[in-house]
Amino acid sequence: MRETLVANDEIGMEEPMPMMEKEYRPSDLDVLREHEISIRFLSGRGCMIRVGCKEIAFENNEKAMNALMDYIKNPYEESKKWREIFNQ
Repeated sequence: MRETLVANDEIGMEEPMPMMEKEYRPSDLDVLREHEISIRFLSGRGCMIRVGCKEIAFENNEKAMNALMDYIKNPYEESKKWREIFNQ
């Protein structure tokens, strides 16, 4: 977050007033629309979840569905975690 000082004469005050600029944060729907999500169930217990062109393997379907639901509920924050996994 950056802090910007406004000139005294602009706001009629003697002391400079800090103004905070907000970081751009896309809406949840915009984040979910960013990449196609698909699920491929494997023989046995696990599955692969593809987000865009990247895939994450899950050892069982329960963990996969929990991770997917977390992503749908809070896509902006969860996408940060998923990007860390993708970048490894």
